Amino acid sequence: MFTLIDHIGMAVEDLDQAVAFYEDSFGVQDWERCEMPERSMKLASTKIGDTLIELIQPTSEQAAFAKFLKDKGPGIHHIAYRVEDINAALEQLKARGVRLLDEKPRLGMHDTLTAFLHPKNGKQGVLMELVQHQHSASHH
Repeated sequence: MFTLIDHIGMAVEDLDQAVAFYEDSFGVQDWERCEMPERSMKLASTKIGDTLIELIQPTSEQAAFAKFLKDKGPGIHHIAYRVEDINAALEQLKARGVRLLDEKPRLGMHDTLTAFLHPKNGKQGVLMELVQHQHSASHH
């Protein structure tokens, strides 16, 4: 089902400070910034090897991860796995008894479809995201 790790999402309190830390400490310079007011967040992303790192800052208490940040502090918020067909993956997971946070995929960054799985699945404690890239896989 999973084809690779698509990205790792990190909750941060201050996006500019987090980007500066990666730039100053690790020399990571190539950042794409995006504001998603409909989801009450702004983010910066960069590729490290084949994996995208997303630094995500809530812009209001309505952000899906604002409570996570308040309760747990900055850190890894979710791991996203790439799938070929997100609708088929969601159907298979639901049939297998996996709790879904998103019954249907929604639009994500970079022409993707995304859906989240409940972090209590299998007592893993990790929020998982499925990602389907809508363009040809040869572009990655």
